[in-house]
Amino acid sequence: MSFDFKGNTPIYLQIIDYIKKQIISKKYRLGEKLPSVRDFSMQFEVNPNTVQKALFELENMGIIITESTNGKFVTTDEAVIEKVKKETIEKMVEDLYLSFLDLGIKKEEVIEILSSKE
Repeated sequence: MSFDFKGNTPIYLQIIDYIKKQIISKKYRLGEKLPSVRDFSMQFEVNPNTVQKALFELENMGIIITESTNGKFVTTDEAVIEKVKKETIEKMVEDLYLSFLDLGIKKEEVIEILSSKE
């Protein structure tokens, strides 16, 4: 599977976002073992060092953990995942809102549009 990376954002950051979304959406569950660096690099069609950098950052965020010889796993701390979920949603809403403002669409119109999408 080939990924369509955007040219204006470093690839490792895009990989971080992808993995975070996979965890938030429960495609990778709490405590689940993640694919190896090699498997991820083949999946993303990128250098293993790029994947390693992304996984290192995810570990620094507390989203994943490393078990010395067993590999990398999604954290079992639900509070960490809920925090990441909230931050991700806030960023998505902020980006969407700024896009609407660029188009001259007012806050009230945005609320009306979103309210109609139930």
